[in-house]
Amino acid sequence: MAPRVDLKQGELAKHVARALKSLRDGYVIVAPVEHGYVYLADAFSHYAVRAMHVLHSSEDGVAAQVLVHSAATAQGITRDVSQDTETLMKEFWPGLLSLTLKPNRGLNWDLGDDQSLDLVNVRAPKSRFIRALLKESGPLAAISASPAGETPLLKIDRAAVKDWDVAVVFDNGALKSGPRTTIVEQLDAGLRVSREAAITVAQMTAVAPGIFVE
Repeated sequence: MAPRVDLKQGELAKHVARALKSLRDGYVIVAPVEHGYVYLADAFSHYAVRAMHVLHSSEDGVAAQVLVHSAATAQGITRDVSQDTETLMKEFWPGLLSLTLKPNRGLNWDLGDDQSLDLVNVRAPKSRFIRALLKESGPLAAISASPAGETPLLKIDRAAVKDWDVAVVFDNGALKSGPRTTIVEQLDAGLRVSREAAITVAQMTAVAPGIFVE
């Protein structure tokens, strides 16, 4: 049975400590980001990331997103980060901007693609609990807690929690529905907008004029 922790009660530090222990012990947890609950696992735990994909019913070869606390963390796990990418991080993180970058070649991880894609999608979320956790945990692999292909999970079904094969469910109540993240990929030719959503192309070109849309 997966225990449920009410994030609206108790001390943030104690909740973070509990989450850290579960993650460091190699387990998957459920926690809220801005507009949906997600599975989280230590990005460098092959077993935990695999378990997370099984829970999500992911297709083979799908790589999990990596959540980071800051631009400095992102730059530590990626390579050849451009000045325009750094500008976007500074302007829109924490927030609803996802960046697809080349991973650091020295990393021993498998986000679900066996490193075949040579790409990693990273984001610094704004949620209070997640930010506090990421500051202590380092990079975390993340994937939606709703089944593959379904809309984001906005509310924890307390009756269903007991059947979830996760260490802990961190419940922050009903989350507000909101826009998806904007996705920008760094290419040799510059920054390409893969998906325009929460952050518009106009907002991004105001600080990084070289961004383009295909």
